[in-house]
Amino acid sequence: MPEMLSTDPDLNRLPTDEDLSRLQFTTLLYYLQVTNPDNGLVRDKTEPTAPASIAAIGMALATIPVIVERGVIIREFAAKITRRRLRYLMDCAQGPEPDSSGYKGFFYHFLDIETGRRVWQCELSTIDSAFLFAGALTVAAYFDGDTAAEAEIRQLANALYERADWNWACDGGPSLTHGWHPETGFIPHRWQGYDEGLLLYILGLGSPTHPLEPASYAAYTATYDWKNIYGRDLLHSGPLFTHQLSHMWVDFRGIRDEFMRQHDSDYFENSRRATFVQQEYAVRNPMNFVGYGQYCWGFTASDGPGWVTREVGGVECQFFDYIARGAPFGPDDGTVSPWVVIASLPFAPEIVIPTVRNFARMNLGMTRLYGFKPSFNQTFGVEGSPTGSWVSPYHFGIDQGPVVLMIENYRTGLLWNIMRRSPPIRAGLQRAGFSGGWL
Repeated sequence: MPEMLSTDPDLNRLPTDEDLSRLQFTTLLYYLQVTNPDNGLVRDKTEPTAPASIAAIGMALATIPVIVERGVIIREFAAKITRRRLRYLMDCAQGPEPDSSGYKGFFYHFLDIETGRRVWQCELSTIDSAFLFAGALTVAAYFDGDTAAEAEIRQLANALYERADWNWACDGGPSLTHGWHPETGFIPHRWQGYDEGLLLYILGLGSPTHPLEPASYAAYTATYDWKNIYGRDLLHSGPLFTHQLSHMWVDFRGIRDEFMRQHDSDYFENSRRATFVQQEYAVRNPMNFVGYGQYCWGFTASDGPGWVTREVGGVECQFFDYIARGAPFGPDDGTVSPWVVIASLPFAPEIVIPTVRNFARMNLGMTRLYGFKPSFNQTFGVEGSPTGSWVSPYHFGIDQGPVVLMIENYRTGLLWNIMRRSPPIRAGLQRAGFSGGWL
């Protein structure tokens, strides 16, 4: 479809600084209110019994510069909050025991929010640990002052990142595994094919203590899937979040690795194209879900109505719970995620802005605590629901961070500028073969 604005002038009205400030502030309140003040661990979601998520903790760390620069908490106190969290993480038990917090420098996906110990026999997660390390490197680069607190933040954050044994996580192969279980060993899946694993490899390559070999990145990119979809050439990955999470920390504008040089593109432009593919899929709406259209799209890993089959309009429809939804090849069950649209703001503001305006007209909580509900499904009717259909009852820690950070990158480039000063990020990009632009 043509890259043009809506004919509705209200949908095209640019968000004012006040609009973005309000949405950003209410979204980041998650990390201030759903955090255990004793240790800095952050709940995975707003469900009262939910454990801590190591990825959400990393995103909470990454939002600290935004909290300071936007005047929510003064720098001195933000530094103390950061220091306490890092101290606790460094003191968490590391070892092969099933009830530890992590092993070989990596962390389990979910931790008990009071004890910091593994729950649910969950996996030692390389990608969720990567989000933690990226958050740690954010505060290490941001808190560059000569006070004792800021110096300790740098020491702790770097130590947290540098103890991860990236080569162990490869399990003898060229590419990184998804993780490990103390009961059964390594997960038989590897980070291959384009996705959020891009950040994982940059961090692993940039480690000053246990760096990956450049061959690991070559093994990752060798499995890329370049496609032409709706007339757009792009590196394909179905869920939109995979085109965003690495970009929260790294400004890929104008820097290219060998793969992107061969295709005369860069990862930022690729994310822009992926955003337009999502919109076009919703316009075409091949499965005839309710509500899809030019200003109602956003398909990603998200909560859903549940694993249930229903007849809708004489057609049997299969619905899902939490799953990585994608476009245009699915899976898809009519579930849309506002947060993932906002996280594409730096890439394609001309279609994100009117879409967010459209979501704002719906009863999805934009101006209420924690901002937009993370997902909704207008095809799945729910009697008594304020919207008449299914809306996620919870907010998720890993959905809040992209909203806060990508709004800030769109407004000021704050996170991108901070991470340009991070030696491991620069080293990782260079060892991966990136060059040009700000590098």
